[in-house]
Amino acid sequence: QVQLVESGGGLVQAGGSLRLSCAASGRTFSSYAMGWFRQAPGKEREFVAAISWNGASTYYADSVKGRFTISRDNAKNTVYLQMNSLKPEDTAVYYCAVDWDSYSPSRFSYRYDYWGQGTQVTVSS
Repeated sequence: QVQLVESGGGLVQAGGSLRLSCAASGRTFSSYAMGWFRQAPGKEREFVAAISWNGASTYYADSVKGRFTISRDNAKNTVYLQMNSLKPEDTAVYYCAVDWDSYSPSRFSYRYDYWGQGTQVTVSS
């Protein structure tokens, strides 16, 4: 059974850091692009970052560029999101997702075929 399990969320003060992990199982993920999205209360899900199958290409939303870094360890079937200089507006549930049809990263949620359950990130001011 395919699973994506996010972890690493929590409560942090503005300016702090968190590292999210997305552990994949049930299928080899190393050949596919993966992404992180987030959804704040009352808002639509939005793109955060994406990474190509081999980590050579990454893509970020303007709102997180320079603060967040996406990476992956294919040997561990895990994707990471390092979040620095967090702001209250980063508060959301963060989801990872896999695009079974592409090696290249995409900002479009419809491209992603399978999603994790999410992990809550709360940034206090």
